[in-house]
Amino acid sequence: MADTVENKQLLHLVFGGELESLKGVKFSDLDALDIVGIYPNYASAHVAWKSKAQQTVDNAHMRYFIVHLHRLLDPED
Repeated sequence: MADTVENKQLLHLVFGGELESLKGVKFSDLDALDIVGIYPNYASAHVAWKSKAQQTVDNAHMRYFIVHLHRLLDPED
């Protein structure tokens, strides 16, 4: 069953954690990573990312990221 562009799942993962330094992307505690969720498109992932980022704005070392899972699952796409 081939997916068309209209109904293709473009999964995105939102996660974050506290960084060791503002100059890199090395987390200080991998066990404390916050896995926010997996979303069916970028727009919904962005809403979740923005919400979590705003909740942690007082901690400069806390960062949240959006990972394009669909690119990892189907790199030729």
